[in-house]
Amino acid sequence: MTGQRTSARRSAVVVGGGLAGITVALRLAEAGQQVTLLETRPRLGGLAFSFKRGELTVDNGQHVFLRCCTAYRGLVDRLGAGRLVDLQPRLDVPVLGLGAGGRRDFGRLRRDALPVPLHLTRSLATYPHLGPADRLRVVRAALALQRLDLADPALDELSFGDWLRRHGQTPATVEALWDLVGVATLNATADRTSLALAAMVFKTGLLSDPGASDIGMAAVPLGEIHHDAALAELERLGVRVLLRSRAAELKPADRHAVRLESGELLTADTVVLAGAQDSAAALLPAGAIPRQERLAELGTSPILNVHVVYDRRLLRRPFFAALGSPVQWVFDRTAHSGLAVPGAQYLALSQSDAGDEIDLPVAELRARYLPELERLIPGARQAEVLDFFVTRERTATFDPAPGTAALRPAARTTVPGLLLAGSWTATGWPATMEGAVRSGHAAADAALAGTGRIPVDRGDGRWPR
Repeated sequence: MTGQRTSARRSAVVVGGGLAGITVALRLAEAGQQVTLLETRPRLGGLAFSFKRGELTVDNGQHVFLRCCTAYRGLVDRLGAGRLVDLQPRLDVPVLGLGAGGRRDFGRLRRDALPVPLHLTRSLATYPHLGPADRLRVVRAALALQRLDLADPALDELSFGDWLRRHGQTPATVEALWDLVGVATLNATADRTSLALAAMVFKTGLLSDPGASDIGMAAVPLGEIHHDAALAELERLGVRVLLRSRAAELKPADRHAVRLESGELLTADTVVLAGAQDSAAALLPAGAIPRQERLAELGTSPILNVHVVYDRRLLRRPFFAALGSPVQWVFDRTAHSGLAVPGAQYLALSQSDAGDEIDLPVAELRARYLPELERLIPGARQAEVLDFFVTRERTATFDPAPGTAALRPAARTTVPGLLLAGSWTATGWPATMEGAVRSGHAAADAALAGTGRIPVDRGDGRWPR
C-alpha cells in the first residue's frame, strides 16, 4: 500500500540441535521469525538420544526428570509427547545396600502426602541404611539447607562436602543419602560440588514442594521425543533443519554470517550458539563475553552407561539405586528397547562421575560389573548374558566444582544479536535436561526483547506464549 513500509521478516540461525537449540528454534519460529537450525549429528536431541544396535533401540544414557522440572515438561507437552513420558504419582526410590558378608538391605526413599519437610519423615525414620543418630543428623542438615539463600554468591565458593561436614554429616550419611542423590543429579561427589548447585538441587527437588522430587522418565526411546516429535514440530513451524551440518565460522555484522563446512553461507539477524561449551567457544569472537579467556576453565565430567541383556527376567521393578557397590543406578529398559527375545531382560547401569572408568576397555568393565550385578541380584548368577556393551559420554556435563558460577556466561553477549544457550550457561541449574531447556528460554527471551512476545512466566510447566 502506498505510503506504508513493510518490515522484513527477521531471521535466526541456531547452532546446535539439542534441547536448548530445539527450545530456541521453536520459540523464535512461533514469534514469526525465519529460523534455520544446524546440528552436526544425524539427529536432534543433543546428548539425550537413541540409536540402533541390532534389534535393540538404545538410549545413550538413562535420562530422568523430576516433577519440578517444569521447563522440560513444558517442552515435552509442546511437542505433543506428554503421553510418551511417565511420572511417579509419589517419589519412590528403592535402595539396595550391600553390607559385610554379602548382606543385602533393602530400603526405600519415598514421600507421604504431607507438607515439607514432613513428607519424608516416615521414609527416613525407617531407612535401613542409616542408624538413628545419622537420621537425626540428616534432618538437621536438611533444615539448615532450607535456610540457605540461593542468591548468595558466597555459596559457590564452598564445596558441598565441606558444608556437610560442618553440619555434622558422617561418611555414612553422605554415601547413603547426599551422594546417592547428588552424584546422579550433579555428576560429581559432594566434595567436588559447589554448595550453590547442591543447595539448589536439594532445596528445589526435596525441600520446596512435597511432589517436587517425583521421578519422571521417557516411556519410549528418547529419540521418539527429542528427534521424531521435535523434528515434526519444527518443520511444521517452517524451521529449516539441517542435520549433519557443522558451523565452521561466524562473522558478526549487522547481519551475522555463518559459514558451514559444506561452504554454504547463512546470514541472519540473530545467531544463537546452542551447542556444547567447547564448540560455542570455538565460534565466539574475541571479547564476546566477560572473562572469555576463562571459559576453558569450565571443565567437564563424564557419564558411563553399562548395558546388559540377560536371557531371563531378573528385576521386577523399573529401577533401583545401590549402596556398597560400584553400581549406582540400575534401570529396566526391556519395554523401551524392542527386545525380541522371549523372557529376556535388558538392564542399563547409569554411572555418573565416571572419570576413573570412562576409558576402561569393555572387557575390564564386564569383569567389574557382572559380578556386582550378581551380588545385587542373586538370580543373575544362573542367568546367561546375551549381550554386554557400554556407551560413554566423556563430556556429558560441565564440572559443577566450586567457583563454577563465575565461569558460566549469560545468554546475552556483547555482540548485538549473538546469544548463547546450553546447560553450561548461567541458568542456576546443574547440567540437566531442565537446565538446557531453561537456557533455551533465556536465549529466546533475549532475542525477542522489545517485540512484545516474551511470556510472563516460562517455568510453570506450560509452553510460553
